[in-house]
Amino acid sequence: MKIFRFGCVFGGFLSLVLAVSAQNFTTVHSFDRTDGEQPYGTLVQATNGDLYGTTSLGGTMDGGTVFKITTSGTLTTLYNFCSQSNCTDGEGPEGALVQANGNFYGTTLGGGASTFGTVFRITPGGTLTTLHSFDGVDGVAPRTGLIQATDGNLYGATAQGGANTYGTVFKITPSGTLTTLHNFDDTDGTDPYSGLMQATSGTLYGTTYEGGADNGGTIFSLSVGLGPFVEPQPASGRVGAAIKILGTNLTGATSVTFNGTAATFTVVSRSEITTTVPTGATTGKIKVTTPARTLTSNVSFQVRP
Repeated sequence: MKIFRFGCVFGGFLSLVLAVSAQNFTTVHSFDRTDGEQPYGTLVQATNGDLYGTTSLGGTMDGGTVFKITTSGTLTTLYNFCSQSNCTDGEGPEGALVQANGNFYGTTLGGGASTFGTVFRITPGGTLTTLHSFDGVDGVAPRTGLIQATDGNLYGATAQGGANTYGTVFKITPSGTLTTLHNFDDTDGTDPYSGLMQATSGTLYGTTYEGGADNGGTIFSLSVGLGPFVEPQPASGRVGAAIKILGTNLTGATSVTFNGTAATFTVVSRSEITTTVPTGATTGKIKVTTPARTLTSNVSFQVRP
């Protein structure tokens, strides 16, 4: 499946930029098509401090790329899509990458065994594995990236295909076993372009571009049996740094620990706690004890030196 896009790019090819402030703006890298073109997905910062992302076009085969770039601007192309015959390795990654289990996971809009898009895994060194090729029945054209939910599995959506041709929501294990969770039927939405998020209740949420009662799109929730958790914002910091912890039913919380080290805290509301990284804290999960249960963070909090 050849991918066509319409639009304009001002000043030539898109540039990768970091905006520190309105007074301190730096162009870190300008793509020249040989190293990629049209990066749609957002960047993700890995634990090594480097930034990883994708371009939907460009590269040696014009099928898009996966790249790594340092915060100072040194870019390395990790993979060129369509390197395999008939683009069986995928073509046109538009969604952001997600880091999980020491690797990165993503999707391609086209390519794969049936030309309907893929789910892939790529190591930090650039070794790519196609985990799943969509065949139309289980979806077509995953435009967005994946999320890793608290059960360790990856969740995403396809913009088209499925039982009713209006798109799907799916789960895929890190090893590549895919399960279709929902087939859109137009009355509940069509074309889920924006991807998914997991709320601290454990429920998945997303939007569809069109469909619904007035054909103006929908907002949907999908419960897959996952329990509540807490989410630190930000997910890293030095000792003494101020941290917000988001959650559900936090009123009456009696304890907050950073990988077992107790922290002082204030319950701001039923959905927010403020705290600081305690002395002696090490990298690991945050736990919040409430009258109902002990909630664990969805990510390991990184204690920076």
